[in-house]
Amino acid sequence: MRRPNLTFPTGLVLQAISHGNRHGFDIIDATGLPSGTVYPALRRLEGAGCLSSRWEARDTAAAEGRPPRCYYVLTPAGESLLDQALERFPAILWTVGAGPSPEHGTA
Repeated sequence: MRRPNLTFPTGLVLQAISHGNRHGFDIIDATGLPSGTVYPALRRLEGAGCLSSRWEARDTAAAEGRPPRCYYVLTPAGESLLDQALERFPAILWTVGAGPSPEHGTA
């Protein structure tokens, strides 16, 4: 697996997930990034083994009158990449939350 480019937006996405923003729209809201940045980043991060994902049950989504959501969590590789992002881009701390959660959002 190829490590994704460590950019500020990538760091924002990782930080948002570490703070409990688990699906696309929540990540967009937490970061202020456009969907055209967030969703490709999620695909790249998952493909690189930095995230794992699961789709919620269709029944759950239907009961709430919306499409199913894909929920993301950081893997150990994602935790490591987040640590590197926070070191490289300290402003991430002030952009999304006040620092990484103790467990970095792992499941």
